[in-house]
Amino acid sequence: MTIVSPFDNTTDGDSPSDEAVATATYSPLPSDDEQLDLTWENVDLVLDEMRPYLLQDGGNVAISEIDGPVVRLELQGECGTCPSSTQTMKMGLERKLMERIPEIQEVVQAMPDSPDLNEEQINIVLDSVRPFLQVAGGTIDVATITGEGGVQPTVTLKMEGSAASLNSVKLEIAQRLQRHFMISGLRVEWA
Repeated sequence: MTIVSPFDNTTDGDSPSDEAVATATYSPLPSDDEQLDLTWENVDLVLDEMRPYLLQDGGNVAISEIDGPVVRLELQGECGTCPSSTQTMKMGLERKLMERIPEIQEVVQAMPDSPDLNEEQINIVLDSVRPFLQVAGGTIDVATITGEGGVQPTVTLKMEGSAASLNSVKLEIAQRLQRHFMISGLRVEWA
């Protein structure tokens, strides 16, 4: 089946204008009842079914690795930093892949390379907000780091000054840390 751009300004029987017309060829998957073998191509075919939903939200997905019955996927763009990425991975992508390709035992999220969780790296992020806090007479420092390398690492920060009571400032700092480290389950607490 060929999909023609809705911006094609030709009518049936007319020759295309001088402007290029975008077309794409779509090959539908075998019927939903038909199960597929575990191959890179078949995993990509199933992902292609779900990709428009991810693209609509500013994200995408790519196969990082297939290791036996385990498929490792990398959520990209907005999907990689979205707080709902775990639900997208497990309830959406994994469920559909396992329905169509029963050989798959697990789908896991591949995390892009990110810096180690340590005080030096945290301060790199905090240095980007310190000038704004200083204008308001505030400061921010790392109080503790616990659970590095664990399931739910926690960074505890101590903020003083007038901005310390603003939840919007705390939320922005927490989001910057989560985007910087790309660690699923990273918690930011306040002393």
